[in-house]
This record gives sequence, structure tokens and C-alpha cells, in this order.
Amino acid sequence: MLCSGTKVKLMKLLLIFTAIVEGGAGLALLVIPTVAISMLLGVPLDTPVGLAAGRIAGAALIALAIACWRVRNGERRGTALGVIEAMLFYNFAAAMVLVYAGIRLKLSSAFLWPAILLHLALGAWCLLTLRAARRKSNLAPVS
Repeated sequence: MLCSGTKVKLMKLLLIFTAIVEGGAGLALLVIPTVAISMLLGVPLDTPVGLAAGRIAGAALIALAIACWRVRNGERRGTALGVIEAMLFYNFAAAMVLVYAGIRLKLSSAFLWPAILLHLALGAWCLLTLRAARRKSNLAPVS
């Protein structure tokens, strides 16, 4: 069982790591969406709609990164947990979309499966962080 200080440090590390990784991915999608998508999915992004969607996704990831960065110090613990709940959904949803792209759409690149594993690992980290926080405060379990 981890002590309270260690749990807070792990939550802070999760938020910082997510802010950096998703902020970088968001910046790449916003500025150079054709390169970012090609590296991730192994196909060119060559339509105006695709470019716009890639840039919107980039902006959304930067927004997630900003939220993670702003709550990383835990002054507003409830807010930080809300951000982690959103990250939990995002990471598992992103992993499933990428699995679908790899298996059903037959897309592939050197970064596809590592990205899937990264999102699954981050989702698991979010889940464990939320469960530890719920246990500590005796809140209802994560559903």
C-alpha cells in the first residue's frame, strides 16, 4: 500500500507526463498534421477535411495538456481527479480507435502499436490513480 505522499507524487507525475506527451502530439497535429498523421497511421493526410480534422484534434490535445499542467500541483484535488477521469476516457477511447485503424482499416506504421500500448498504459495509470484516490477518501468506486 502506497502512502498518501507517494500517491500525490504519482498523480502529479501522471499529469506532468500527460501534459508533455499530449502537448507535443497536439502541437504536431496543429502545426504539421500531414507529418504527424503519416507517422502515426502510415498513410498521407491529403484532403482539406482531413487537415482541418487533424488540426482540431491537435487543438483538443493541447487543451488536455493545458488542463493537466494547470492541476498538476493538486491544490484543487477534486479538479485534478476530474481531469484524470477525462484522461481515462480519452486514453482508452484513443487506444480502441487506433486498434480499429490497425486491424479493420489495415493501417500500419512503426508508431501505431507503440501508440496503442502507450494509451493503454496511460489509461491503466489513470484508473489506478482514481481507485487509490477513491479508497483514500471513501468515495464511490470508479464505474
